[in-house]
Amino acid sequence: MTTAPWRGSQFLALQRLTRHRLHIAGSLTREKTYMLSNIFLKFSEFSMLDEDKQPFSNHYGATASSVLTDFLSTEDIATMPMEALIDHICKKGKNRFVDPNHTASLLQQAARNSYRLDKCLYEPLTISIASSFNLISAYESEMKAINKAIEKTLKGLDPNAYQSLLSIPGIGPVYAAGIIAEIGSIDAFNSHSALAKYAGLVWRENQSGNFNADDTMLSKAGNSYLRYYLIEAASHVKNHVPEYAAFYQKKYDEVKTHQHKRALALTARKFIQLIFGLLANHQLYSTCRVSQI
Repeated sequence: MTTAPWRGSQFLALQRLTRHRLHIAGSLTREKTYMLSNIFLKFSEFSMLDEDKQPFSNHYGATASSVLTDFLSTEDIATMPMEALIDHICKKGKNRFVDPNHTASLLQQAARNSYRLDKCLYEPLTISIASSFNLISAYESEMKAINKAIEKTLKGLDPNAYQSLLSIPGIGPVYAAGIIAEIGSIDAFNSHSALAKYAGLVWRENQSGNFNADDTMLSKAGNSYLRYYLIEAASHVKNHVPEYAAFYQKKYDEVKTHQHKRALALTARKFIQLIFGLLANHQLYSTCRVSQI
């Protein structure tokens, strides 16, 4: 079955926004990953320290950005007078550090322990890192604008479906909007199995005689956007709902390869039954068993 459910123009409008948000989120993740590779080259210890030894809690914050772009090399940080470094950190961090002396000490120690590069490499790396920070800031700004547009578009749709999904522990506005945009009207599906097939959360047979393989392949057909939102949402739900946590763990323990990926996909398949039941019956989530069709 490959029939695409009918959607009104408002569902298509929401879909354009949620898919674009996903595109921006992917671009943001890629840029952060790319920037970290440049940070490692310039300031190796900064990206390798354990969490309790990190000078800054956020690698992408204003103070971290300043340290990584205002100073040309780690040598500049390592040899800077402690008082001047503390003053710089306090100024850039708007005096929000509980112990700026400790932060400056961690930073200077990390600078001393970092690999040294040829001096000609520091400027290109600093320019690249600064450019990445600018792109990250732009992506985050666009993300906020898209979020507002999604919220506005949602108000023009049936609020019951949105509230039904939001009532599920672990599901926030992003996942709720994404799922609604891709499903459209739940009336287009006659069962949760049909919805699972549309999302591509079905498995190919992989067996011979009496042997059943543990590693059956997930179907590549179906709506990849809906599949993404369902799997990501299921990952959050299992952290909030004991029933789903137990189911995930059971499926995780059944095999020895690809445990997490397999267990999460199966949890998402179970999650579809809950979604279908809530949307089809116009219900809010409760700890009592939700009637499912």
